[in-house]
Amino acid sequence: MMTIKHQIDVHVEEQVGALETQPVAQAVEATLAQQRVAETCEIVVVISDDAALHTLNLRFRGVDRPTDVLAFADDTRGPYAGGVSGFPRYLGDVVISIDRAREQAASAGGTLAEELQLLTVHGVLHLLGYDHADAEDKALMWGAQAAILAALDIQLALPE
Repeated sequence: MMTIKHQIDVHVEEQVGALETQPVAQAVEATLAQQRVAETCEIVVVISDDAALHTLNLRFRGVDRPTDVLAFADDTRGPYAGGVSGFPRYLGDVVISIDRAREQAASAGGTLAEELQLLTVHGVLHLLGYDHADAEDKALMWGAQAAILAALDIQLALPE
């Protein structure tokens, strides 16, 4: 079986400080593997802070407060969107608040790395079309998250 090599860029913004990014990249890979994404994909994960997530949440969702994670699926259909040979499919961006991650890790009794992995999995599932707007969709998304976190050997309680 051939292993698919995805292009994963984890960018830690300057105000966040030094941070180990390997667990985040590992969470992206685990999500794409569990979801059986058969094509090479490119994903950008940005670790930022509450101020940035507040601004993005207000601008794109009309919600005037910070949030833990936002996903911006690439819905542009440029000349390479059809999967031109040699170009990966660009799935989009996941933006995570380090401030929310720290707070939620403390509440859940997990590590910061585990919380960042949970938020990464959640964001990538959104890029793949999952949502949690109603009970049925939420059950599907939470089931996928639980399976991926188990594969990563993470035992965090998922928020209600």
